Amino acid sequence: MLRPATSFSLLLILTSAALEAADWPRFRGADGNASAASANVPLTWSGTENMAWKTEIPGNGASSATVFSGHVYLTSFTGYGLDPDDPGSREDLQQHVLCFDLVNGKLLWNKSTKASESEQEATRRVADHGFATGTPVCDELGVYAYFGVSGLVAYDHEGNLLWQAETGDNTVGFGSAASPILYHDLVIMNASIEANTVFAFNRSSGKEVWRIENVHKSWTTPLVATSAEGREELIVSYKEHVRGFDPDTGNELWHCVGVQDYVVPCVVVNDGIAYVIGGRKNQSMAIRLGGNGDVTESHGIWDTNIGANVTSPVYHEGLLYWISDRGIANCSDATTGESIYRERVSTSDRVYASTLLAGNRMYLTTRDNGVFAVALGPEYHELAHNVIDGDDSSFNATPAVIGDQLLFRTNQYLYCIGAK
Repeated sequence: MLRPATSFSLLLILTSAALEAADWPRFRGADGNASAASANVPLTWSGTENMAWKTEIPGNGASSATVFSGHVYLTSFTGYGLDPDDPGSREDLQQHVLCFDLVNGKLLWNKSTKASESEQEATRRVADHGFATGTPVCDELGVYAYFGVSGLVAYDHEGNLLWQAETGDNTVGFGSAASPILYHDLVIMNASIEANTVFAFNRSSGKEVWRIENVHKSWTTPLVATSAEGREELIVSYKEHVRGFDPDTGNELWHCVGVQDYVVPCVVVNDGIAYVIGGRKNQSMAIRLGGNGDVTESHGIWDTNIGANVTSPVYHEGLLYWISDRGIANCSDATTGESIYRERVSTSDRVYASTLLAGNRMYLTTRDNGVFAVALGPEYHELAHNVIDGDDSSFNATPAVIGDQLLFRTNQYLYCIGAK
């Protein structure tokens, strides 16, 4: 049952339109493109320089921070799988939604739900990123977080549970990864791993509105984008397919041949063109939105054998940038797909965090060697290398931008980088 709106919730409803531009409400920002070109975030930082605040996180996780109306939201897990050498009992696994004050990092509330009995065992492969990988999405009603086979959960901004929804109980190897997105009154969730299905739920009640079935081997977060003709399209990338749907109904608009392997990276859209990457052998392609039926020949622009297996790209002024999970910084021509540079970044581990564009530079987050600031343009040029001493936990999450500050989390801390 839904709770009556409190005064705080009413205030959020009245002010959400004005605050929207200043928020970072979902994975990779409001439009899903991980770009904040007007932000003036710091180039360098350390444990003392440009550190507005840091807060110890209760539990581990690989999800990114999201921000709505002065609150920072994050997920984590406790009780099981924190130490792969001594994981503990799976029955003790709890999955948390956390709310912090953006001004000072104070933990405002911590709500947890018991994990599903279908959750995977904490093998080293699963413990590599854990049981809290999906980034929550926020709006004026509350925050929506996804925990794979443990389902989708919704809280209001005071931490009251609104509803829960199940999305399937299948597990595959690496675990869950996709994050929920919002479209009008819908929460859209790619549960390809859990049920080979994309679901849409009513954001107020949690009731299912529509579903798209037969979506296989896709760990990616979907994207709603606008074609050159002004039509809104839900883009879903999965093994061997890219498809566009009407986000109101879930009905298919178009389809084309996609990455010939499982898909993890997010689709990026600019000026009605979708850029798709993925696959262990790496592949990338460009597809013009706005088609109908099979658009492989009519709307496919280019297809190349470079890309990334896990991480997502950003677009800026005709160029695509990304760091691959193998630690290779890439730049490609968005018009032709031609590779402009491929440079190795100083890391000895896989890279899971996606590239962030903030101000006039990119931020490349490694798991084991801090964050590299890299110049935009057709030549690779490192501007800074930022490491925080005293935190040797994994940097799995993609940073978020709020105003002129950066938010990023490790397994140990949530950091706010910028002026206090």
